[in-house]
Amino acid sequence: MGERLPLIGITGATGAVGGRVARRLDAEGHRLRLIVRDPSRLDPLPERAAEDGPPIEVRTASYSDTDAALEALRGVDVLFMVSAAESPDRLREHLTFIDAAADAQVPHMVYLSFTGASPRATFTFARTHFRTEEHLRNSGMAWTILRDNFYFALLEAMAGQDGIIRGPAGEGRVAAVSHSDVAASAAAVLRTPRDHVEQTYELAGPEALSLGQIARTLTASTGRRITYRRESVREAYASRGDYGVQQWQLDAWVSTYTAIAAGELERRSDVARLTGRPPMTFDQHLGI
Repeated sequence: MGERLPLIGITGATGAVGGRVARRLDAEGHRLRLIVRDPSRLDPLPERAAEDGPPIEVRTASYSDTDAALEALRGVDVLFMVSAAESPDRLREHLTFIDAAADAQVPHMVYLSFTGASPRATFTFARTHFRTEEHLRNSGMAWTILRDNFYFALLEAMAGQDGIIRGPAGEGRVAAVSHSDVAASAAAVLRTPRDHVEQTYELAGPEALSLGQIARTLTASTGRRITYRRESVREAYASRGDYGVQQWQLDAWVSTYTAIAAGELERRSDVARLTGRPPMTFDQHLGI
């Protein structure tokens, strides 16, 4: 009999990163268990695993449901954990799920965090990621941290209906990254997890761009005039004050820009180190 293939658990398989990771590893014939909240949202995966390789397992569990998570995680050899949806309960959900993985005796967890995760990070969600990382490091499981930068898709969505990117980013720069490069990096770690124990990797693009440069690139790509208008922090809160959101979300939106201004999003990239190829540029992502 051949050697047993390790079972790779993947959360967030209905999302932009987890789904890409699942499709990559499925195409290579790995044993996969997809842990999702709503199986009906799963995109069809390639047929080859069903016909030529191990069948894909699907388990239903949320991060906050300890019993369901325990059942879903038993037998998993390495687990890829995508961060939960942004909410006031996000940290509690993360800690609950990590505890469930440890109780299920998952040997190794790979966590998708955020660049610059720190208790003093300007971007408010990066502080939550730091506390999640610390809990994972103290869980007793082997761990690997992947800290991704903002995605190119966020840059595309920054301009308002009037074609203006508004925010207190100053002349700071952001080394945004593609979903596909993050997924390729995660897949590389999950293929050979023992090579990446107690490692933290930065997943960024190959260039750090100012919002002015991003506006010009979007103009060239879309043919629509996009400009950057620098705001003060007070102006940023005021211009978003009628969105009808809670304070935690408003703080996160504004700190997206102030983190750029603070230089906290200009990070080196480990994508080439993990994947063997340079990360995609913003121009390449836009097809220009």
